[in-house]
Amino acid sequence: MAEEIKMEISERRKPSLFSNTALILVVIALFTLAWQWVSTRQRFNEVEKSLSQKLETYQALNQQSLALAKQAEERSTLANARTVLLEQKLGESRDQQEVLQTLYDQLAENREATAVAEVEQLLTIANQQLQLVGNVKSALLALQAADKRLEPLNLPRANQLRETLALEIKNLRTLPQVDVVSMSAQLESLANLCASLPLISERQPTLNAKAALQSSSKTAHLNALQKVAYPIWDDIKNLVTIERIDKPEPPLLSADHAFYLRENLKLRLLTTRIALLQHDEASYKADLATITAWINQYFDAKHPNAIQAFNILKKLSGNNISIELPQLTESISAVNRYKLSLEQSD
Repeated sequence: MAEEIKMEISERRKPSLFSNTALILVVIALFTLAWQWVSTRQRFNEVEKSLSQKLETYQALNQQSLALAKQAEERSTLANARTVLLEQKLGESRDQQEVLQTLYDQLAENREATAVAEVEQLLTIANQQLQLVGNVKSALLALQAADKRLEPLNLPRANQLRETLALEIKNLRTLPQVDVVSMSAQLESLANLCASLPLISERQPTLNAKAALQSSSKTAHLNALQKVAYPIWDDIKNLVTIERIDKPEPPLLSADHAFYLRENLKLRLLTTRIALLQHDEASYKADLATITAWINQYFDAKHPNAIQAFNILKKLSGNNISIELPQLTESISAVNRYKLSLEQSD
């Protein structure tokens, strides 16, 4: 009996264990489903958030793309306008090129006549430089330019003309050179010196200044009594004045006369410079002699500036400025013959 009761109890316990196990499994499954649902929900939220961010980014990129497209359209319009303008300028350039080509063809046909005309003009300039201002250097440059202009022709008559020009160039190079620039600078320095020369009518100011300087140097080492006695003795010595009478008394000039004297001296220096530029040796030497005589007659010749002026005058007077300049007649005649031959060939 007791065994039967135990068997019943054991049989009753078995179903309850199965039910508990099943319940636990169901709870675990529910928790698993809940966790998966929560996890899936979080992933959905993250995906939704990521999609919204990407959508915003795409919208911003779309706005930028629209702006860039608008700018590209504007630039395209501007480029089209520039293209039209460039086409117009290209057309104008082509027209100008055609005109220039036509002019070049015309010039090429008359190249020899044009070269001869230019050579004639250069010879005229060289002759004017020689005859009007005596500028040998400028005339040489003009003749060399004329020879250079004939060089590309390489024709027999052009070579003959070049030989004549070479002879003229050689003659000009053998001429003695006068340093007109240096002599003009010396005349300018002489004018500055003459403007500061003291007049001799001031009673020999140079000697008086030297005497005062010597007197001050003598009294520098004297004692007080000697310094008082020395001026008295100097006045006593000046009571008697010895002067030479074999020379005429220097002229006394008023302020107006002194002004006009200096102005006339400036004019003489100016005419001297003009005579130098014209290579007029007679007028040049006469003006220098007149300036020397005026300085000796009216100014203090013992002044340092006067001594320096005399040295400059002596140096200028020793220069020879007389140059016999050629006329370039051979070259001018050769050019005229060249032009005549061109006219006959036409």
